[in-house]
Amino acid sequence: MLRSKKLRAGDWVEVRSKDEILATLDLSGQVEGLPFMPQMFQYCGKRFQVYKRAHKTCDTVNPIRSLRLSNVVHLDLRCDGKAYGNCGAACLIYWKTSWLNPVDSGVGPSGAHEARSKNSWNGSPQALLCSEQDLLAGTKRKAESPDEWRYVCQATQVPMLGPALPWWDVRQYLEDYTSGNTSLGRMARGALYYGYYSVIQSGIGVGSPLRWLYDAFQSLWGGLPFPRRTGALPIDHPTPHCTSNIQVGEFVRVKSYKEILSTLNTDNKNRGLYFDAELVPYCGGTYRVRSRVEHFVDEKTGKLVTLKNPSLLLEGTICQSRYSACRMFCPRGIHAWWREIWVERVSKPAIGPPDVEVRKSPVK
Repeated sequence: MLRSKKLRAGDWVEVRSKDEILATLDLSGQVEGLPFMPQMFQYCGKRFQVYKRAHKTCDTVNPIRSLRLSNVVHLDLRCDGKAYGNCGAACLIYWKTSWLNPVDSGVGPSGAHEARSKNSWNGSPQALLCSEQDLLAGTKRKAESPDEWRYVCQATQVPMLGPALPWWDVRQYLEDYTSGNTSLGRMARGALYYGYYSVIQSGIGVGSPLRWLYDAFQSLWGGLPFPRRTGALPIDHPTPHCTSNIQVGEFVRVKSYKEILSTLNTDNKNRGLYFDAELVPYCGGTYRVRSRVEHFVDEKTGKLVTLKNPSLLLEGTICQSRYSACRMFCPRGIHAWWREIWVERVSKPAIGPPDVEVRKSPVK
């Protein structure tokens, strides 16, 4: 049974039927605080490979921290935002294991049906606590203003999904490896980076020489520069911007880290958008534009925010949690947001940086 065996990255699963899933939900359309979102119904009956086991996740609403989760995985499927005011954040969807059936990777359609029947829900539609209408109604609530809504999606619920997970709990790193989420090589590089960064931040006056040494060593084999530097502009200085009207499907090259730093203030922001260290691995690479973000649901308030300066999402550029101590190797895979001034159009596509882990989960 699915609950007696933890799913690993690469395992095949089939999304259960609509009635089977509704039977697991409370009247607000949730399981243990995690909403089943309306757009997830389109995947019922389809098979996918597990992208990563979501045994932990990052909470970006409170002071950034990691949370411990249970019985949750990620498939390589992202929210389309249609039930949430056309939010463009394209978050990776969380899946409770009770919404999935295991499928033997070598089993054909008839065998898959047999496995599905063996593990299927045995209730009846009359036994459902949650209807599809209840689930739709649970996606938003009235805000302070009569004309304003607060959306309730998986992202807004993240802070309530599990207890805090301290960075020093080594069990999480063991599960990062045994789940297939992360390779030993990536974990070793992460540990080395964090140790080095801790010395730089120790306040003993060796930060600049150690950053220089880091860059010099990395340059010997084409590695990445030290990813936590400060923008060049004063905090009260307006940051530059440009409007290139880059559209979905076009290819762009991400500018060098040095070029991008020249557009940031000392808070590492450009017109309010933070440039995180997790974006550095993509500098210099070429990517296709996935979408333009014009609206998004604020995870803290649930309100739909309209951006004055739309941002770009580029295919394959997601947070890998390589440089974030309190959430190392988090599998949430939040999409990076890019200012147009950080990229430039290219007419000919090229391959992105090789030091980026991107794994696709095909439909079977």
